[in-house]
This record gives sequence, structure tokens and C-alpha cells, in this order.
Amino acid sequence: MSTAEQQPNENPATPSDALLGPAEIRELAAVLGVKPTKQKGQNFVIDANTVRRIVRTAEVRPDDVVVEVGPGLGSLTLALLEAADRVTAVEIDDILAAALPATIEARMPGRKDRFALVHSDAMLVTELPGPAPTALVANLPYNVAVPVLLTMLDRFPSIERTLVMVQAEVADRLAAEPGNKVYGVPSVKANWYAHVKRAGSIGRKVFWPAPNVDSGLVSLVRRTEPIKTTATKAEVFAVVDAAFAQRRKTLRAALAGWAGSAAGAEAALVAAGISPQARGESLTVEQFAAIAEHKPAAERPAL
Repeated sequence: MSTAEQQPNENPATPSDALLGPAEIRELAAVLGVKPTKQKGQNFVIDANTVRRIVRTAEVRPDDVVVEVGPGLGSLTLALLEAADRVTAVEIDDILAAALPATIEARMPGRKDRFALVHSDAMLVTELPGPAPTALVANLPYNVAVPVLLTMLDRFPSIERTLVMVQAEVADRLAAEPGNKVYGVPSVKANWYAHVKRAGSIGRKVFWPAPNVDSGLVSLVRRTEPIKTTATKAEVFAVVDAAFAQRRKTLRAALAGWAGSAAGAEAALVAAGISPQARGESLTVEQFAAIAEHKPAAERPAL
């Protein structure tokens, strides 16, 4: 059997009891004096089967370099180390960041040299140690999930595949298609980078403490070819933001501020082949890019 075909518990460096269960999670938290808080969006996964399912769904390969955001106590981190070549975890919490390397060494000593820790806010990380990441797998707090996800995809173009666990409502928004009532800014911006789809649901009982909402898995596979447009990402995103800031209005009205006037917005829309009476929720990312390409030139002030 090849390395790629090995099951996790067949790897001598990753014994089947290496993952954290409910008792181990609570014990570790007690030792560290950690009490999960809603402010930090902390809900620790306490089920080993769930973290292995996440790794399988993420299609983590033996040659992958995985970056994980918000590893917490390390339950998903350990499962990733079973499957990937190496894992880099980004953790903002001082106590959790300090404790994680010791947890890895204690439970997977044979893999400790394949683990790296970045103690920082993921929104501030501009480089990672070691080889460039090929995959992003994370359990993201709902209040920062979208900005963290988009920032990581933007700053690390080597990330080919992403699987994030987020609040079910956020998952629905990220994976929504044009015409869906929850289709909006996160949907369009995620599509700029990747092909996005829902990849499953996660119940509340696998977390400690149990959240008041269900969670969902979202898969993002980076586009092999970027969106074909002469507009920059910033220019396209400016149109998206304007369109959904007043999503109930027609694009002619919603984009008036962006274009300088309602007439200017109409001209840009017509030039892009889009009805001025359409609404943002009906447009694809390619159509937003087409609008950005036709932004009216700023009028020169009279002399």
C-alpha cells in the first residue's frame, strides 16, 4: 500500500488515539484556564470523527501544505497532520498559541517537525513559514469568517483548495448563486477567486460549548484561469459593494454614486450588456467585471 493509500491509523507516527476527544478537550482547557467565549467566537470541535470527516471532505493529500486559521486547542490540527505533508496554524489567542506546540509534541511526536505556528491575527498575516500553502482548512468564527477567508485567498494565491466550517447562514451566502435571495457580496467576491459550493452540514453537538446555530462546510476550488477582464479586483469589488449597499434598488439607482450619476450608471450598464432595471442579486461576477470596465470617466471641473 502506498503512502497516499494509507489510512490515518496505519501511520506509526499518527496513532489512532492521537486525536482529541471530549474528555481531552475539556481537560486541556481546564489546565490552560481557557473558557470559550462568544466574543472570540470560540466553539471547540470535540468529536474526532468530525475532524476526520472535514479532512476527507477537504481532500487533503499527503503532499499538501495546509494552513489552518484558528486552530484553538488543536483537534482539527492533529487530524490535518495525519493526512498532510505539513501544517501551519495561525492563532491569535495568546494562551492557545502558546499551548498548541506542546499538544502536537505530546500527541504526535513523529509529526512535530511538520508543524509550524504563526501567533498572529490572520488578517495581518502577509507571509507564512516554509513552503507555500496549497490548501486552507479552518473552523472560522462567524463574525470574521468572510473577511478572513477572502484575505487568505487574496494574499496566498498558491492555495488551490479551501474548506471552511462556518455558521450555516454564512455558508449559504458564500455558496449562493445569482438569483438566490441570500446571494450577495460574499458570494460574488468568493467567486472572484474560486468555484464555490456547499460541502455538507455539521450539527451542534460536536462542539463545546454547543452553539445556538448549525454549521456548514464550504468548498472553494481556486479558478485555474482568473476572471477575464481589464478591470482590477478593486474596481470590480467597488461595483459589487455599491450594487448590494442598496440591493432593493435597480442597478441604475444603486450604482449612481459609483458612476457619478444615474445616467452614468445607465450608460455603463448598457455598455456592459446589462439592463439598468436589473438588480445586483441577478448578476454573475463576470457581469460585475464588465460593468467595472465601463465606469464613466470622472468629469473634469470647470475652469
